[in-house]
Amino acid sequence: MLKEKVFLTQTDTTIGFVSRNAEKLTKLKQRPPHKYYIKAVNSLDTLKYFTRVPSIHKKRLRRAGKTTFIMPDGHSYRVVREKHHLLLLDRLKWAYTTSANVSGHAYSESFAKTSADIIITPLCSDGQASKIYQLNNTTLKRIR
Repeated sequence: MLKEKVFLTQTDTTIGFVSRNAEKLTKLKQRPPHKYYIKAVNSLDTLKYFTRVPSIHKKRLRRAGKTTFIMPDGHSYRVVREKHHLLLLDRLKWAYTTSANVSGHAYSESFAKTSADIIITPLCSDGQASKIYQLNNTTLKRIR
């Protein structure tokens, strides 16, 4: 079933792992289990199923590109608009997304390709990570 697979793909920002199975990603990346993953969603309508965006930030979120937002509940979301990445996300509606490397280490193509269940090409490593903002009901704080 596609929803249990780990995909290696060019995301809207960098080469990354995409999956709906957070436990499998945690094991692959050798990452502490208490850390949250960014949840990539295919539309603002899908985002509404998971969280409520504070009214003061709705316009910013609608217009943002390649930007991750940490909501007041501590979970992170990114609305994807890049066509290549949307081909996968439109099938899944949402998925956890993370860089394709062991936690705390640099990207290794051999590790990424052997760890993924499905590889979606082309892979272009020249992207940069998304901007990250933390939102609450009144303020906005840039994290990265």
